[in-house]
Amino acid sequence: MREKLILVDCDGVLLDWEWAFAIWMQERGYVQRPNAKNYYQIHEQFDDLTWPEAKKFTKLFNESAAIGFLPPLRDSVYYVKRLHEEHGYEFHCITSLSTDRNAQRLREMNLQKVFGKNIFTKLICLETGSDKDEALEPYKDSGLYWIEDKLENAECGQKLGLTSLLLEHGHNMNAVTPYIRKVKNWRAIYEIITGEINVVSRMNNAGLGPGSLS
Repeated sequence: MREKLILVDCDGVLLDWEWAFAIWMQERGYVQRPNAKNYYQIHEQFDDLTWPEAKKFTKLFNESAAIGFLPPLRDSVYYVKRLHEEHGYEFHCITSLSTDRNAQRLREMNLQKVFGKNIFTKLICLETGSDKDEALEPYKDSGLYWIEDKLENAECGQKLGLTSLLLEHGHNMNAVTPYIRKVKNWRAIYEIITGEINVVSRMNNAGLGPGSLS
């Protein structure tokens, strides 16, 4: 297994699927609840939406033209590019998007447009909402970093011998993760992977942190 490889989820990690989906649903007359960000399940995020309807709309959205135009999540672009360009990392993206070929192509185009070419050397698209156990199996016991926002998928990676990092969202802020590190943004991910967070910690302990030279 190559050392300079990072495994990543897509929606909620690289791209802001939640924001785009909320707008798409509002266009169809569904009102998002004020505390929607505290829930992972779609049917809990909108008024008058059942679980079967939520599954149907998620699949429709994932296979629509809209899936090719998702914006980046937070600071993902800056730090993903730095990891690739300055440190030589490549990325394998494992996403429960759809098995529809057109949807997969739109996802590939979206990632290339937002992040650039040659960064994502493999894109693994699973059925909408699928678990990722089998997709992660080939990387078993590699210790590779696995970036996720869904706790269950992060735990799955950890059990398979990966190093899971859980990207913080409203829906997972209160999750208890004794063996999985929770991170607020891609800056934190970058610092952990490159080891720069340890440098900053040592500088602070030595009195050389921000403001110490003034």
